[in-house]
Amino acid sequence: MSKHNFLYYGDNLDVLRRHVADESIDLVYLDPPFKSDRNYNVLFAEQDGTRAAAQIKAFEDTWQWDRGAAAEYEAVVEAGGKVSEVLQGFRLSLGETDLLAYLAMMASRLVQLYRVLKSTGSLYLHCDPTASHYLKMLLDAVFGPKRFLNEITWKRSSAHSDSKQGMRRCGKIHDVILLYSKTKEYTWNTLYTPYTPEYLESEYRHVDERGRRYKETDLTAAKPGGETDYEWRVRRPVSQGKKKHRWQADLADEWHVPNASWEYRGVKPYNGRYWAYSKANLIQFAREGNLIHRETGMPRLVQYADQMPGISLQDVWDDIPPASGDEDLGYPTQKPAELLERIVLSSSEPGDRVLDPFCGCGTTIAAAQKLGREWTGIDITHLAIGLIKSRLHDTYGDDVKYDVIGEPTTVEGAEELARSDPYQFQWWALGLVGARRAEEKKGADRGIDGKLYFHDGSAKTKQIVLSVKAGRLHANYLRDLEGVRNREKAEIGALISFDEPTKPMRKEAASAGFYTSPWGKHPRLQLLTVADLLGGKGIDYPRTAGVNQTFKRASRVKKAAAQYLELFDSSNDEE
Repeated sequence: MSKHNFLYYGDNLDVLRRHVADESIDLVYLDPPFKSDRNYNVLFAEQDGTRAAAQIKAFEDTWQWDRGAAAEYEAVVEAGGKVSEVLQGFRLSLGETDLLAYLAMMASRLVQLYRVLKSTGSLYLHCDPTASHYLKMLLDAVFGPKRFLNEITWKRSSAHSDSKQGMRRCGKIHDVILLYSKTKEYTWNTLYTPYTPEYLESEYRHVDERGRRYKETDLTAAKPGGETDYEWRVRRPVSQGKKKHRWQADLADEWHVPNASWEYRGVKPYNGRYWAYSKANLIQFAREGNLIHRETGMPRLVQYADQMPGISLQDVWDDIPPASGDEDLGYPTQKPAELLERIVLSSSEPGDRVLDPFCGCGTTIAAAQKLGREWTGIDITHLAIGLIKSRLHDTYGDDVKYDVIGEPTTVEGAEELARSDPYQFQWWALGLVGARRAEEKKGADRGIDGKLYFHDGSAKTKQIVLSVKAGRLHANYLRDLEGVRNREKAEIGALISFDEPTKPMRKEAASAGFYTSPWGKHPRLQLLTVADLLGGKGIDYPRTAGVNQTFKRASRVKKAAAQYLELFDSSNDEE
């Protein structure tokens, strides 16, 4: 595999099969979409036409049992093996439901993810408790039950009531992360979390004269190991009156000659116990001032809280809040960077390759890049690809190199995308100029396909409205755009099309005048073709650092540059 980064637009199953080589990935994290907030009765209902129209519409954007799902199910079942057996069992128990479609989709992808993992690799599957038990059975079938390492509970929100959903139950505040390794020789770096005040009060309950918290630890063990039969020599001044003296280690090579002012003692472990450390280690502890002695002379190890690394990572993660504030990019399934950084640090080394096949807004990619790992991201929407590119640019600028594979690189490719999926074409075209769609709901844009926000030095946020036309260009489109611009009080309107604007259209756009900013004059109406965008031309507006406010911006680190390649050009495979 080349040492480079890859961002794929496309179906992750196809991308995995065609582009990602066997045993080439060190760590997989995936957070597959699943609408667990829907009514369970609807989710498990048979596909017999009995559901209400509103219920059917609610599931239009999730997995459905249809001809495609049935074909994917059959492909996995016909391959045989444990995964086939588990999936057949699901069909018997669940029926031909949306949930079965989802599990069939996941089964084929988990098989591919197992294939691409190195022998030292691990997989983290992030899911909702609604489906986690089914996914665990699938993972057991793919990896083998012995390769299950943890079911991690991530507390994703604070306490709340679910009563608004009309259900009587406990509040749902956690996600599940299932961790599997490919073999027993997997990468693992022990991480530590800080001690809580309650833990310090309980475990480090002693405080020395300097105010440092410490605890005493037994220096003996139940089983022998190494040097275990020595005497530990201690001495102390003879008590005078009511004054009590503490024992101290006698580190002299020879015993002091007993005299009336000192008393001496040789200490061995209690009956049935052995020293847990060598004599040399105990001497070192004494010289460092980390030994105290009981009245019997038995040594105890002093451990200061501020010298300990913390608590080794457990399987309940309640110390990482959801993405918020400046980190929140507005993506509905965004996970906090700290969560992904913990996963990347735990199960990979610098230079390793991290894969996220459902990369969404790119938090896994951002964590991998920050921590010096190579990365591969895959997503099937141009919304996600555009957001990731913006995030990388905002954070890293031009220093990190990555290939964008599967997006149109020619006018012909863009035309094919427009024919096959007009809404994805709009996302793609808007992404080229850093804009976003005006509305989430299809058909509710009020004449606007996209918006782009910016600041020009004043306190007021300014906007650009965009219209994207995939068909034949008409002069009235420009007049409509000017009307929308005036209605929305936007500074600039931009029309993106395949066709070259006519001379009268250019004249009409020029007559709209200019918007003046501290950086100069910018045409009020701008005409751009897809060829212009692919050639690197963009909207003329103030674009100095920090003024584009269309997306919530990631924190700046460095700069980023991308190459655009065809999705199924075998010369660019990761091998």
